[in-house]
Amino acid sequence: MITIKTKRETWGKKIDFLLSVIGFAVDLANVWRFPYLCYKNGGGAFLVPYLFFMVIAGMPLFYMELAVGQYNREGAAGVWKICPIFKGVGFTVILISLYVGFYYNVIISWALFYLFSSFSGELPWVHCNNTWNSPNCSDWADNNSVSDIYKATPAQEYFERAVLHIQDSHGIDDLGRPRWQLTSCLAVVIVLLYFSLWKGVKTSGKVVWITATMPYVVLTVLLLRGVTLPGAIDGIKAYLSVDFLRLCDAKVWIEAATQICFSLGVGFGVLIAFSSYNKFSNNCYRDAIITSSINSLTSFFSGFVVFSFLGYMSHKHNVALDKVARDGAGLVFVIYPEAIATLPGSSVWAVIFFIMLLTLGIDSAMGGMESVITGLIDEFKFLHKHRELFTLFIVVATFLISLFCVTNGGMYVFTLLDHFAAGTSILFGVLIEAIGIAWFYGVDRFSDDIEEMIGQRPGKYWRLCWKFVSPCFLLFMVVVSFATFNPPNYGSYMFPPWANMVGWCLAISSMTMVPLYAIYKLCTLPGNPIFRDHRLAYAITPETEHHLIDNGEVRQFTLHHWLVV
Repeated sequence: MITIKTKRETWGKKIDFLLSVIGFAVDLANVWRFPYLCYKNGGGAFLVPYLFFMVIAGMPLFYMELAVGQYNREGAAGVWKICPIFKGVGFTVILISLYVGFYYNVIISWALFYLFSSFSGELPWVHCNNTWNSPNCSDWADNNSVSDIYKATPAQEYFERAVLHIQDSHGIDDLGRPRWQLTSCLAVVIVLLYFSLWKGVKTSGKVVWITATMPYVVLTVLLLRGVTLPGAIDGIKAYLSVDFLRLCDAKVWIEAATQICFSLGVGFGVLIAFSSYNKFSNNCYRDAIITSSINSLTSFFSGFVVFSFLGYMSHKHNVALDKVARDGAGLVFVIYPEAIATLPGSSVWAVIFFIMLLTLGIDSAMGGMESVITGLIDEFKFLHKHRELFTLFIVVATFLISLFCVTNGGMYVFTLLDHFAAGTSILFGVLIEAIGIAWFYGVDRFSDDIEEMIGQRPGKYWRLCWKFVSPCFLLFMVVVSFATFNPPNYGSYMFPPWANMVGWCLAISSMTMVPLYAIYKLCTLPGNPIFRDHRLAYAITPETEHHLIDNGEVRQFTLHHWLVV
């Protein structure tokens, strides 16, 4: 039987929880990453490995995190009362979420900067006659020959020279001061985050009614406009064109697996934190299927929007589609604004587009921040009474560190953080999480917990995935991420060795929480004369069963525990 010591806050309505999970999982990467990957890796054929990894790893891990959070009603660290030696992985995912917040909020501040700039008669990234333009600035019409490879479009120069001011920096060792325009936008983002989170899920659950639904409205409006443009159908055909021969390339499968790992948002502690505020009997199985499916469908749907405009750009400038197709910040801050600028009523379309980016980013940032706040206040109970102050402390600390990303050389800091903060470390975190729950806590015991909550025991498929398939998949991904590691770069700029060293220190700092906490736990647990391995017994046994150790009963010391599925 479960015992709840304190009455925990719950979501005002079930839909608040669903919108919060969808809002977190559906982020900017759904728009700027998946469609390009699909186009680059065989079009519709890319859906084969994507859906395969979704079914064998994505959904099971998503379901696992929702269930463990809901049953234990604690944040990412507190849930590990089920196997105390693994609590370090809770601190790993909390640290990762904190690190991501340092640079993710900067993307939202860029979107806010563009939004403010869109309220003008003529969009500022249309011509080359602005004060920030360089002699290399050239319209597309003049920029389609091999000799013009060093030319830059007005939209590209607006992003790099007017927004980032990267021309005033020589590299990561020449940052300069924070730029007041971006700093002001970042401050607005931080204020929005604070007042969305300060009262807990009672406030954040209402904010997501806007931030989680607005992107769908805007994507639909943009699609309806996009398909009417010349060349749009050619762009969509290129997006969906099926090339099954690409499935023979191992890189396609690796990119599909990587996309699944990062797009669903497992490993950030957010799903655990959100589900911990559910009612105990909530059907988390149904929630996992619904929200993970919506996330993937959104990625697929956004591809139609993106490639209708890319096809239009390709047609308008009479260049091949691969000349305009790209992913990342370049798509949403260079190519898309450039396409919008050519439309009648361009300012209105720009405002609509950047409101979508703002809402896509803000609820994902809220999720990451909630993971940190919930994870720490559940671990350090005295913080419960001071949630508002603690939330203020976290958002202000995040703001101060984010200032490095809004300097002249801030893009270099941003690139470094993006490369190291949540790459290999998050795959490692989810791997340890899966091993801790499925093997040490026990997949049979975990299934009992789910049955206690929803009245239905998970089928053998889910249990096999949790115990064997998902851990093997994650181990493979960790090995691949190390084997295929490339140092970060921004354009032609290569980072100095010391910067790469700082990046690795950042990645390792979160991963080392696992062994450091395990050593600490083994050194501080009480002894028991019945077992020579008494410390280990206490470390791997749920806290609610510690009394059984005194009688010599330790499930994990039996062969049945390790073999049962």
